[in-house]
Amino acid sequence: MNKTELVEKIAAGAGISKVDAKKALDAAVVAVKDALIAGDKVALVGFGTFSVNERPAREGINPATKAKIKIAAKKVAKFKAGAELADALN
Repeated sequence: MNKTELVEKIAAGAGISKVDAKKALDAAVVAVKDALIAGDKVALVGFGTFSVNERPAREGINPATKAKIKIAAKKVAKFKAGAELADALN
């Protein structure tokens, strides 16, 4: 499912126009992104939790040259499915 299809599902499910559904989806994505940038967790009960995970710097190998390279530390977004979502998938 891509963003356009998701907007269509939201519009149909909520009984609103596609324009309003796209605005709502965009606002929700921005709100989650802003919260993660601030270092907060976003927990949606029954769906899951978005959080930030810090990966330490490490040493890797360039597969083309077999030379050792340094991989910088970075922060990554993490999603953990909630129990309700996990149960629905199984």
